[in-house]
Amino acid sequence: MERQVADHVERGVTIPALDAMLAGDLTVPAGAKGIVLFAHGSGSGRASPRNVWVATRLMRAGLATLLFDLLTRAEEERDVATREHRFDIPLLAQRLVHATDWVGAQPELQTLPVGYFGASTGAAAALVAAFERKDRIGAVVSRGGRPDLAGADVLSRVTAPTLLIVGGRDDVVIDLNQRALALLAGEKRLDIVPGATHLFEEPGTLEQVATLASQWLVEFLVVQSAR
Repeated sequence: MERQVADHVERGVTIPALDAMLAGDLTVPAGAKGIVLFAHGSGSGRASPRNVWVATRLMRAGLATLLFDLLTRAEEERDVATREHRFDIPLLAQRLVHATDWVGAQPELQTLPVGYFGASTGAAAALVAAFERKDRIGAVVSRGGRPDLAGADVLSRVTAPTLLIVGGRDDVVIDLNQRALALLAGEKRLDIVPGATHLFEEPGTLEQVATLASQWLVEFLVVQSAR
């Protein structure tokens, strides 16, 4: 169902992914200059309050956003009990690839530069998908991510400009991101948000994430593509 809200359009969508149908929420601002697909983290979904908040900020910067469930309802229920899917990076990455291809088939979206925003394990899925659709993906942002789970072979061949954002108090993840950063082949940067833990729950820290992400994505999806 489509809903016109002030200067943007919102609608629920269904994305086919081989034997799965994935529910998503698409928001397209008037005059959108790019689109960002979100890959949520472990045990989360398209309603993740942190990703929804960041998506709102990106929309204000002129970027369309697609938040969608990487797992079906049955898979989510099984994952709650077994955790078998949340670290299945190949599966999550393929779901993101299918969503990317779906965007490319939509008349109103197919000309927009595409970027990814991945959180936690979703960051690894985003990097694998960025490699698999390297001619389509203009930028990647990771929030509190596990880019290391993409594997050294993939990281060394990812050419999309990649921003890694980590909380200053998330020591183990900082180390993992530093190692991943060294392997990435394209333009890259690691930003550490002072005082933030893994979920960026501290006052003002998620706002810093949104600002950093917005600047990076606008630069590489809008400014660079216009040159």
